[in-house]
Amino acid sequence: MQWLIGILIGLVVGAAITAAVFVSREKNAERSISNAEEQARQIVNDAIKSGESKKREALVEAKEEIHKRRSEYEREEKARRAELQKQERRLQQKEENLDRKIDSVEKKSDTLNNKIAAAEAQQKEIAQIKKSQLEMLERISGFSTEDAKAYLIATVRDDVTHEMAMKVKEVEAQFKDEADDRAREIIATAIQRCAADHASEITVSVVPLPNDEMKGRIIGREGRNIRSIETLTGCDLIIDDTPEAITVSSFDPVRREVARLALEKLIQDGRIHPARIEEMIAKAQKEVNATIKAEGERAVFETNIHGLHPEIIKLLGRMKYRTSYGQNVLNHSIEVAHIAGLMAAELGVDVNTAKRAGLLHDIGKSIDHEVEGSHVTIGVDICRKFKESEAVIHAIEAHHGDVEPHTVEACLVQAADAISASRPGARRENIENYVKRLEKLEEVSKSFPGIASSYAIQAGREIRVMVKPDEVSEDQMVLLARDIAKKIEEELTYPGQIKVHLLRETKAVDYAK
Repeated sequence: MQWLIGILIGLVVGAAITAAVFVSREKNAERSISNAEEQARQIVNDAIKSGESKKREALVEAKEEIHKRRSEYEREEKARRAELQKQERRLQQKEENLDRKIDSVEKKSDTLNNKIAAAEAQQKEIAQIKKSQLEMLERISGFSTEDAKAYLIATVRDDVTHEMAMKVKEVEAQFKDEADDRAREIIATAIQRCAADHASEITVSVVPLPNDEMKGRIIGREGRNIRSIETLTGCDLIIDDTPEAITVSSFDPVRREVARLALEKLIQDGRIHPARIEEMIAKAQKEVNATIKAEGERAVFETNIHGLHPEIIKLLGRMKYRTSYGQNVLNHSIEVAHIAGLMAAELGVDVNTAKRAGLLHDIGKSIDHEVEGSHVTIGVDICRKFKESEAVIHAIEAHHGDVEPHTVEACLVQAADAISASRPGARRENIENYVKRLEKLEEVSKSFPGIASSYAIQAGREIRVMVKPDEVSEDQMVLLARDIAKKIEEELTYPGQIKVHLLRETKAVDYAK
């Protein structure tokens, strides 16, 4: 029971405390509300006061701005009115000036019209006077106007034509004299600046021997060695009483050079027999080919010409062993290139084209004994084949007058060729005719079928012909020799007689291994 009473008492006390707390909170809330309402009223009053103050300030500022804008507008309007008044005055002045000018123009126009009318009247009067004077002149002279014009024109034309012809003739004579003097000066200068020595070619080469016993070894047993050398080289070996020397004779300088080199190698080696002879001749041929290439390169370097095809350079080298009227063709071509280049420089034309054409103008002579046609035609074909320029080809084609030259370079090559060939001692007619006769002799011999090769020896008194053994029999050789001799009699002119010597040889080669 007591605990129940204690519980009830606790409940009563707790309810009393709770009620006291609620009462206190309510009083505090009322006080806070009253304070808040007071602050709100204060804030509203302050805002009203501030708003009225700002409103008054804004009204003042607006009035000031309105007054300022009104003042500015009045000033601008005043300035515009002043400018308009100024422009009005200017326009008024221009109108006055324009009126004055119009009046002046109208006065001038009236004056001009009066002058035009007076001029027309004078022209009519002049025309009438002129007409009457012409009629009077026609009656006096007996010529009509057209006849008088034709007479005067004819008279003036005759006088002018005569004077013009005299003047042209005088100018032509003057320029011809000047051109002749200039041409002589250029040619003399070119010759003086390109003075080359000339040595006439011969048709023999002398090979020195260490002793006279070597002659017998070169002849060999029953002459087999010397026959082998002569057969393989196409040269004639002359072994006479000249001490310690053998003469190699041939009109073809290439063959003669091959034979000379081969003999020197055989003499130096000491082993002289047909097999060794054939080997040495082959080596000598290679050396000559190398010399040909070197000489072609020398010619190109000496003339300072670039871009030539290698085959053309080889053909140039072959001209070292070619002569024309006793003059070495390669040296002649180099000299022509120099002379043409010097004259081209004097005249102010293409020096390179002139030198190139001068060097190549006789290129056809390097193979003219192998190809049909003149050396000019052959040279043109060679240069066209290896893509030389048309200017160079034309100069080559025209250097002997086969075609009419139409470039200065072609004329210069013609002149340079003539200058080089006409020097005293440069050429000999006799040896050229002699070489041509021997070439023709070989050509006639080679024209028959079954001929392997043919060589003119003994200064053209003998022709040695090698036949192909598989095509020409022993019996046919007699008839072939007779046919060759008959054709030589019909086509060639020569002193004395020519021996036709046919050789037929069969070889068998094998190697022991």
